[in-house]
Amino acid sequence: MRQIQKRPGCWSVYPPPTAPAANMFGNVPGYEGTVAGGGGYLPPPMPLEPVAPPQAGPEQDNWSIPALSEDVASEAFKSYASSHCCYSSGPAEDGVITSMEPYNTFRYRLETYTESRSTEWAHKPHEGEAADFYTETAPRPWEVQAPVPSLFTNETKEIRVPYTSSIKDCHSCHAAGKMPCKECQGNGYKQCWVCNGSGQKDGGNCTRCDASGKDRCTECNSQGSTDCETCKGKRQLLTYIQLKVEWTNNVEDHVVEQKSGLVIDNLRSVSGKELFKNNHYLLYPLLGFPNPAISEASERLIREHQSKYAQTSRILQQVRLQAGV
Repeated sequence: MRQIQKRPGCWSVYPPPTAPAANMFGNVPGYEGTVAGGGGYLPPPMPLEPVAPPQAGPEQDNWSIPALSEDVASEAFKSYASSHCCYSSGPAEDGVITSMEPYNTFRYRLETYTESRSTEWAHKPHEGEAADFYTETAPRPWEVQAPVPSLFTNETKEIRVPYTSSIKDCHSCHAAGKMPCKECQGNGYKQCWVCNGSGQKDGGNCTRCDASGKDRCTECNSQGSTDCETCKGKRQLLTYIQLKVEWTNNVEDHVVEQKSGLVIDNLRSVSGKELFKNNHYLLYPLLGFPNPAISEASERLIREHQSKYAQTSRILQQVRLQAGV
């Protein structure tokens, strides 16, 4: 049914807005499950050649952290005291260090860089683009070329899949290009805000509306209609499959506390000394570390990352950092 909107001097006929028809989007091989709004991440394809298993890295022979000298410890204490306006610097300046006991804290960090892909049917106002639907076979989601950004950098890119574009009449306005103005409900005029539509003000005619009780709608310039928000007045839409590619650096770390009394969250931001760092397509659990908790954390995080990300993403690279504080 069409809506008929009356405004002074003419009648305007506009179809009621509708949702996209079920057959608005075509059937593209390899994209059968694609819907408007997206349908989740797509599992990566099986590699054409067997992937070599992760190799064990060389065992380190020196995991020691240099001891902190008294001079460095004293300067650190003074700096800490001076950074607080209400702290007295006397103990830091005049105090004498009688003993020092090391409490080494180790932090293991694993970063897994992944690429995820998802598809959805999308549309935009048609602005003269050529329809290429079925002119050639559309590449499958993981065949579409998408240059990888710098490793371990988060980025998202949206790509129009080749050979999936077609031109359709706008479903919202039924190719009219116009829709009734929401501000005035398609009348072109609104109730005068000065006299509240009565035409009278303070015992006389309202000068704002010349006693008509109506005021021009500035939203539609008294036309009673505005450009369709879906097609922006173009009347037609370009429909296509949109591929969304997301590169994500998934980071987790594990801190082993040595009962130093310090807050673990504060230690996470300390750089410390880098003891070990390596990266590979897939990493092998850390071997030979003197603290078994770090070795256990390494094995657990690598296993968890493989379980969480390999099913819906392609793992591009892994890097681990072992630091001591």
